[in-house]
Amino acid sequence: MPGMGNSLRAAALLAFVVLSILVSLLISSVQQFGARISHFSNATVAGDEEEFASLRGALIYQLNERRKEIIPLLLPDHDDDENGLSGYSRHSLQHDQTLDSILDYNLWNEITHGSRKAHMDEMDCDSLVDMQAMEILGSGYTKLVVKVNLAGGQPVALKLVNEQGIDMGKCVEDFKDPRGCRELVSYKLKKEIVLLQRLRHPNVIKLKGHCAGDVGGRGGEGGRVAVILEQGNPLQMIQLLQSPWEDRFRVCLDLVRLLHFLSQSPLGSVTLLDFQPRQFVTVSGELKLTDLDDATAEETSCQMDADCTLQFPHRNFTLPCSTQGVCEGLNEKRNIYNAYRYFFTYLLPHQAPPGFTHLVDHIMNSTGELKADINQTLEAFEHILLLYKSGLHLDNLPPSIIRDYTVMRGMGTSGNTEYRCWPSYSQQGCVLSVHSGREAAYICNSHSQCNSFTLTGQKTWTGRLLASFRSSFSHLVPDGISEVYVKKTKAPETSTV
Repeated sequence: MPGMGNSLRAAALLAFVVLSILVSLLISSVQQFGARISHFSNATVAGDEEEFASLRGALIYQLNERRKEIIPLLLPDHDDDENGLSGYSRHSLQHDQTLDSILDYNLWNEITHGSRKAHMDEMDCDSLVDMQAMEILGSGYTKLVVKVNLAGGQPVALKLVNEQGIDMGKCVEDFKDPRGCRELVSYKLKKEIVLLQRLRHPNVIKLKGHCAGDVGGRGGEGGRVAVILEQGNPLQMIQLLQSPWEDRFRVCLDLVRLLHFLSQSPLGSVTLLDFQPRQFVTVSGELKLTDLDDATAEETSCQMDADCTLQFPHRNFTLPCSTQGVCEGLNEKRNIYNAYRYFFTYLLPHQAPPGFTHLVDHIMNSTGELKADINQTLEAFEHILLLYKSGLHLDNLPPSIIRDYTVMRGMGTSGNTEYRCWPSYSQQGCVLSVHSGREAAYICNSHSQCNSFTLTGQKTWTGRLLASFRSSFSHLVPDGISEVYVKKTKAPETSTV
């Protein structure tokens, strides 16, 4: 078929292009990725047919085990009762071969043998022809992430097997079969493709498509897989700590919305076993989970409460064992506490608006002690967002505070004398978000250097206004979208220019 031929040709071309990418981008301390691996032959296991058969059998066993991990994720997106699944757990599906007929093997075959282009805008192998490499975004034990521009100029992130990674190196050392090891290691990418198909959410990175070589080895690229994702910026916690509270709150809110979705996802309650800030990126300021290969919907079996212990470096929690023999809410609670210790602790309390201090303290206590479920946690975050956007937390500010200022609408300033404040949206001056001129006047009064401020008309993600505070300026100039507020003790001049 022409389509399959094109896909295999593109997959072979992809391997060549990836080689070129890494030769040009990786620093000298990193060896070439994607270098051609000679096909496995009997010469790789010299003289010992028994050892060869044993190693091959062990590798096949590992391949089957990886496949079993993915089988429960292939359930079609329908209610269990409609498919006669009542009474079956996803764990039992791994071992019940009579249920194979209901699983979505079309998805599995497309992921394993070639491109999946189920939607009009989904990308495949052909989309990667003539792509241009930009930089290496990250590398780990298993995967390599490359920033590329496609032929039309669209930027995407490409995830591939890291053939110089620890997982690949250990596998080749153990089994002496580079091609088989590439297939084994690529299962993490295949699992991630399935999870991205099943767990579509605004705070999960968008799967744009994928490309896969034929597992049988036709075309010489057996086991090669590339996942095509929307491109994001790695989450920089140091940078976030220096950001305005509003942006830090957004990251935490996005995370809670994600965890709320994962608690009742199409796969059941999903937990993130490798919960770290490095698993997330931001896209246009929005937090997105980008690593899902360590996500699991497996329920923890138990006979007594003691079997349901969540262990963390400095705290342990024991959850109830249900009458069904599973730990109640363990996946959800693990996610909540990890959100608390990796995100909330650093991002929420510091410089929270005074009107929210008690609300933030409540969130910190309830999540740090696991006293609230994810529904209650999300409700608490959404309540803060509502207050923050509406300005209801500012009701105690006296309305008369704005009367100390003269306002000039449709004007801007020139010859400004700036001062810095922290945290500011501008490193060169003091730019903060405000609900209204009244809140800006309150802030200006609290800064000894401030004599005027301007509402620019620019807004933050919550719809709040950006206000620029300064100690003085020389002239007023026409500006159709800005408003200048000046303390009445200062008389401004209006430029005639």
